[in-house]
Amino acid sequence: MAQVVIMPKQGQSVESCIVSEFKKKVGDTVKVGDVLFGYETDKATFEEESQVEGTVLAIFYKDGDEIPVLQNVMVIGQPGESFAEFAPGTNAPAEDGTKPSEAAATLGTLRGGTVSDANGGVERSETAEEGLGTSAATPGAPASPRARREAAEKGVNLNAVAGSGPHGRIIARDVEAAAAAQGKLSGLAKAKMAEGGLVAGEGSGLAGTVKGGDLKTWKANHTDIAGEGEEFEVVKMSNMRKLIAKSMYNSLQNSAQLTHMLGADARKIQALRKKAKKALEEGRIDANITINDFVCFAVIKALQKFPNVNSHCLGDAMRIFKTVNLGCAVDTERGLMVPVIKNADELNIIGLSKELKKAADACKKGSFNPDLLSAEAGSFTVSNLGGYGVEWFTPIINVPQSAILGVGTIVARPKDLGAGVYAFVPYLGLSLTYDHRAIDGGEATRFLKQVATEIETLEVEF
Repeated sequence: MAQVVIMPKQGQSVESCIVSEFKKKVGDTVKVGDVLFGYETDKATFEEESQVEGTVLAIFYKDGDEIPVLQNVMVIGQPGESFAEFAPGTNAPAEDGTKPSEAAATLGTLRGGTVSDANGGVERSETAEEGLGTSAATPGAPASPRARREAAEKGVNLNAVAGSGPHGRIIARDVEAAAAAQGKLSGLAKAKMAEGGLVAGEGSGLAGTVKGGDLKTWKANHTDIAGEGEEFEVVKMSNMRKLIAKSMYNSLQNSAQLTHMLGADARKIQALRKKAKKALEEGRIDANITINDFVCFAVIKALQKFPNVNSHCLGDAMRIFKTVNLGCAVDTERGLMVPVIKNADELNIIGLSKELKKAADACKKGSFNPDLLSAEAGSFTVSNLGGYGVEWFTPIINVPQSAILGVGTIVARPKDLGAGVYAFVPYLGLSLTYDHRAIDGGEATRFLKQVATEIETLEVEF
């Protein structure tokens, strides 16, 4: 019996994924465990493995297509088996009256996918998205079918839109953002925009409505920045950079952020680091516990004593967590990611170290669970720039979280050891940024001091 392969749902926040590459084609024999195709979300990449043996009978999409989660992607079975009932969009007659079985037979052509004919042969079409209601934008624009439909409805010139999907692909949210940026269009302006070749200028109509006369000709690679091409070049942001920029801007626009800074005596955790390193070499533990791991462990202890800091600020309410869901910023080639370790307060130092390393490795490979990369998944975040030599900085909150701790490098500073004796002591820079709507300055200061105290008095057994 033929088996359908669907687009997996990688987390509750993911609505669609983009196929990076089909590893199999129609007619190929597959075994259990063979990789069928690779796919991407905004921040992660995955591979879908076959759960059955058989022959690829149909592929309904092509490389680069944006596919809704749980949508049928391909069919595996025995040569000659019917797969018409699995074709996406065949549960009801098409708008032109085509019957479901007929729609299935032509779906591969419409979507640029691949299907097998009645004799087991292969029919292929490279004319992706033809007949799917694409907009009047210049053919070849790297946009998903949904993005093209929305561009046509909202009067957006796709050629002037920067894509934020994988590999620069324009997806629906890019069109929505462009539509919001260009403002309300009059009926005439929308009709002209649908013809292509124009972009919205500053609206001169009522309440800023863009009228037909406000439209201007769009030119490829054209900007209004004087001196471009002579003194400098303008480079578009990467997809990840745009997502990070949007998140940071949203954070600063929607919270009252303030940063307090304090140094913590690092002698204790430096001694613990040496002790852990020796234990690893002797085989008594199986984790390479770092300074950052000890700091995170101390932060968790402090959060348990200050539950209001372990929270989300929801404007006129707060979500106070009973467990610590710790986010830890990770620098990757694709940009900054903040994976979340759920229930981190239930882990000992070795377990926490392993989970932090596993999360960092998964982020660098692009395979971390997207749901655990969202700010909503974490209750508090730690961002460590000590490895880069940064002493102090002002981290930006991952809203709706109420606070974030920045960790700097260790620097020797003078300290009064008592009895008139002063010495240089290693100090760790701590920078707490908090949302003043949720946390008062006094409470933030006491929490930051508690973090320093936990670092200075940390006791761990190996």
